[in-house]
Amino acid sequence: MAKALYRKYRPCKLDEVVGQSQVTDILTSSLKQGKISHAYLFIGPRGTGKTSVARIFAHEINGFSYEIEDDYVDIIEIDGASNRGIDDIRELREKALIAPTSGKYKVYIIDEVHMLTKEAFNALLKILEEPPKHVIFIMATTDAHKVPVTIVSRAQVYTFTLADTKTMLAFLEEVAKKEGIEIEPEALGVIVKRGGGSFRDSLSLLDQIATLSSGLITKEMVISALGLPADEKIAELLKVYLSGDVVKITTILKNLLSSGVKPETLAEEIISFIIENPESEYLKLLEKLPEVKAPFAEAKLLVALAGVLTKPVKTGSVTPANTITSFNWESFVGKVSEQNDAISAQLLKCSYEFSNGVLKIYPDKNIVKTILSRENNLRVLTGVANGFKIEIGEVEKNKTKDETLARFSDIMGGEVINDGGKSPF
Repeated sequence: MAKALYRKYRPCKLDEVVGQSQVTDILTSSLKQGKISHAYLFIGPRGTGKTSVARIFAHEINGFSYEIEDDYVDIIEIDGASNRGIDDIRELREKALIAPTSGKYKVYIIDEVHMLTKEAFNALLKILEEPPKHVIFIMATTDAHKVPVTIVSRAQVYTFTLADTKTMLAFLEEVAKKEGIEIEPEALGVIVKRGGGSFRDSLSLLDQIATLSSGLITKEMVISALGLPADEKIAELLKVYLSGDVVKITTILKNLLSSGVKPETLAEEIISFIIENPESEYLKLLEKLPEVKAPFAEAKLLVALAGVLTKPVKTGSVTPANTITSFNWESFVGKVSEQNDAISAQLLKCSYEFSNGVLKIYPDKNIVKTILSRENNLRVLTGVANGFKIEIGEVEKNKTKDETLARFSDIMGGEVINDGGKSPF
């Protein structure tokens, strides 16, 4: 049942393909003009119709009618993941020399072509360089960057994209109407979002949801059936994340996971929410969420949400509250030297926490770019991205010029010279 709708509504002609007109229009035009290339490369995310279009195009090239169960000897499908060795491609080359049986062309569809070995690609390149007139290759891949440039340069490249929300929603509404599935538009919206622009995934989800009720299917029913957190819960979790309250973060996270939401799913939903509601404060979190996967997915999610020491200070918010005139420089120097976080005579990397008049430096935690400079004969540590400012004029107290330069040279991991006042050091 899971694939029934997908099989039923899978297109059988190029003009029936939904959402990929940038590809199908050109292919249709080339067929009408009789301009057929010997090699095509279809690239794009999974579920966007690359293999389906390859099959349809192969049939239309030969004038065959296309049905899912059709089996023509002149159309050969190869799984690049299973037939990836040089021997497989050598065998292909030998058979390709044999003329087609019933069609004008012998068409080879190589799915997931990026899985071929280096040696197999070299063997494939030879036949692409001098192909028999009756042979056409249609290659498909989800990882175009893994396909050698030598292969790409000898093929016509077509890019498939994920369907936009409006197109997918209209398509699912039409399918639901034809199938007699009574479902709220908001519920279809959840399916579209979860399907991620993939027709295959979206239709499979609709097929799954169609069995929930013989009556009206609501948004709440879909969210519950798919094990998804409500948007309100995601918003609440991110709000608490910004507050830095680890106890609240842990409590909300525990409740969501105990309700049946998988940590990987929760991470995906948070990523989607952040992309739709971008805030600079979420960038560190967005960087860590893709790492939430087995093993220990729950632990990774907790670390991503609760592992940030401090909430970033917005750029330009330099106030007395985050400005310090002196602090324990010796302690700071020791930490920097120990962690080897000084990278040049101009840049110093560290993260910081300031509360109750106390400054704590974390060179080995969240790295923040800072610049050490001179203002009114004071050494000033300024956070470029985070807007904090620390005057460190006490550094030179009771020190000679040479001793000060030597100290900074030691801190910065390289020689710091006096250039007559122009150098910030």
